[in-house]
Amino acid sequence: MQINRILVALNLLIGLNSCNNTPEFELKAPEKIQINKKLNISIASKNENLKVTYFLDDKEIGTTKNISLDIKKAKLGKHILKVNVGEHDDVRSKETTITFFNSQKPKVYKYKVINSYPHDRESFTQGLEFYNNFLYEGTGQRGKSVLRKLALKTGEVIQEQALASKYFGEGITIFNHKIYQLTWESKLGFIYDAETFKTINTFKYQQSAEGWGLTHNNTHLIKSDGTEKIWFLNPDTGAEESYIEVYTNDRRIENLNELEYINGKVYANVWTKNAIAIINPKNGAVEGIVNMKGLINQLDNKTIAGSGDKVLNGIAYNPNTNKLYVTGKNWDKIFEIEILK
Repeated sequence: MQINRILVALNLLIGLNSCNNTPEFELKAPEKIQINKKLNISIASKNENLKVTYFLDDKEIGTTKNISLDIKKAKLGKHILKVNVGEHDDVRSKETTITFFNSQKPKVYKYKVINSYPHDRESFTQGLEFYNNFLYEGTGQRGKSVLRKLALKTGEVIQEQALASKYFGEGITIFNHKIYQLTWESKLGFIYDAETFKTINTFKYQQSAEGWGLTHNNTHLIKSDGTEKIWFLNPDTGAEESYIEVYTNDRRIENLNELEYINGKVYANVWTKNAIAIINPKNGAVEGIVNMKGLINQLDNKTIAGSGDKVLNGIAYNPNTNKLYVTGKNWDKIFEIEILK
């Protein structure tokens, strides 16, 4: 019996060795890199005749032991590098994560206040947008979340639609005569007729974590979820078709909140920060930072400055006048500002 066990063990060992002749190897690649540099990848092995295939995010990028890749047009953020070594039924794989950073520091801008207008102190602003020269606002907090149409100069509420008390309203945008409104943790968005505010449909977001900010370009809804990711949604189905990750030359930018699409760039409030990030929607690069420090001190209600959540949040651009407006949660003013280098 003991002899039989030894023979079985030997046969298993021989079988394993015969099915796996590919030698051990080491995958060499950087953990992080700026996109203006070449991405150099290689494997280290005693066997010089190995069959090698590299993949970046599941796309084949090379079949030699050493490759040098141009990544200047790549999206920023995390990428999965994988290598297969061997062939047929004798293939070993290894993978690692590489983070791509922008090659330049963001430009820093300041602001100038041109005008200020009244804003409802009870509005916990989540989304702000111009449409046909009227201001539209989505507010948050359960039991207080509403969609509003406003007169800018007076702050008068012209039209309003409340959300059910179980929903925490988030960002809004208006596209193809429809108003889209996110909710925070419910993974559900609402679609309204822009004239009547009648709910005409809903959409679910399955991949992104939560609903935060919302804007649009000419083809897609653009959505933030509180992370460093910005998602591009099909406006007809709400499906999340792609995303970018937002990075500077040395760090990622998380807590992206209210969004506005202005002249080909995404402007984003950063939750609890007195700053607006200007983002390249093609690759996620933070090209500029608008330092908004001190704006909160121009409110009539001075107690807001000491609050933890009554922060800058709300960006609206009027394309008919090329004017930019900002506000915050429970702020008593909306400010028309000019961004300065």
